[in-house]
Amino acid sequence: MFANGLDLLALSFGLFNALRIASYAPQVVAVARDRHGAQAISFSCWGIWVGANTTTALYAWINLGDIPLTMISCINGAGCAAVLLLAAAKRISARSRLSVAGAS
Repeated sequence: MFANGLDLLALSFGLFNALRIASYAPQVVAVARDRHGAQAISFSCWGIWVGANTTTALYAWINLGDIPLTMISCINGAGCAAVLLLAAAKRISARSRLSVAGAS
């Protein structure tokens, strides 16, 4: 079935990246539904993931000319950025609600 170990590695890479891309949707839904400012989301962690995926995309594009890896890394970076930006919006919204409630 596989010509060599590299074929298996490529298949595994593709499979796990497909799963990783699919995993952003439930995270986005959980953050969107959160009513307490998405406090469980670590900005530093998700920010590092945005940076790691972005630099991987740039490296793959500029140094390797590897368009599939570039695209996968861009999609992963966008997924991480979506979670991070949505969490930031939820925190701002929660703080606004708290300050309005505190002023009453």
